[in-house]
Amino acid sequence: MGFLDPAGSLGRRFGGIGVALNEIATRLTIRLADRLGADGPQAERAVEAVRSLSDVMHVPEQVHVEIDEAIPDHVGLGSGTQLTLAIGVGLSRLYDLDLDVREIAGLTDRGARSGIGIGVFEQGGFVVDGGRSERTSTPPVIARFAVPEQWRFILVFDEKGQGIHGTAERDAFKALPAFPTQESARFCHLILMQALPAIAENDIQPFGDVITQLQSTVGDYFAAAQGSRFSSRDVGEAVEWLGRRGAVALGQSSWGPTGFCAVDGIERAEHLFAEAQQQFADRRALSFKLTSGRNQGGRVDAVENPYDLVLHGSGRVLKRVGN
Repeated sequence: MGFLDPAGSLGRRFGGIGVALNEIATRLTIRLADRLGADGPQAERAVEAVRSLSDVMHVPEQVHVEIDEAIPDHVGLGSGTQLTLAIGVGLSRLYDLDLDVREIAGLTDRGARSGIGIGVFEQGGFVVDGGRSERTSTPPVIARFAVPEQWRFILVFDEKGQGIHGTAERDAFKALPAFPTQESARFCHLILMQALPAIAENDIQPFGDVITQLQSTVGDYFAAAQGSRFSSRDVGEAVEWLGRRGAVALGQSSWGPTGFCAVDGIERAEHLFAEAQQQFADRRALSFKLTSGRNQGGRVDAVENPYDLVLHGSGRVLKRVGN
């Protein structure tokens, strides 16, 4: 949901806020095998992750990964972090390494900028990470709150494009001007004294106001790299329309193109979700998904074969499942 201090004016760069979701997931099974293999969405990426992880963990790479479901690549929902952490947790359990999530993230250099993917994998909920100093291994979670049960989030997808990633993302950060210190100070104040108390007291309006303000400012800051406040014009129009219909917390997740908003009340959210689908039915590349906040982190469940691990994930959270 946004960075607090991309410039690192106090010696800690980035710092971010984000939320775990239930209805968009990474779900996989990992088992011992004669040779390395993977099936399902993002199978190639999974094979690369196993090779990298098995090398740094000093374990054999002879496993098979069956991916039942995966978060789409490069749409701003942390798919790479969740898949890598899932496989890392699976290998740790399979080979009795007893590594925790942060140890695995450190081995794979996850959390180079945002610590949200790691934080929600650990704990779920709404989290704030404390950014990176020169000595930081993975950005620490400095605040975590449960998402109220009746809050819903509407995601807006654009199948025409992907968000900036890889080398292009690194180059974009290098080319951007320094983020204004006064804006970082303002948003840290708003998060601490408005957004966090609001979510603690189940008050979506002031919470949403902060997210929208942060997203507007950060979106304009990143516009030089992504073209405008939203990387997808259609997503931007849809999110703004949802805002006029009463949704709050309007923005773009990471580099997008996925947009989001929040609604208080299940029936109200379902109604607005249906209206949005009808309103933008002629935008063939646009799609919408209604999601809920996930208030638990990773989970590993037993399966019949003691050498299998099934890993379930939701949104930016991953449920670990296994021996």
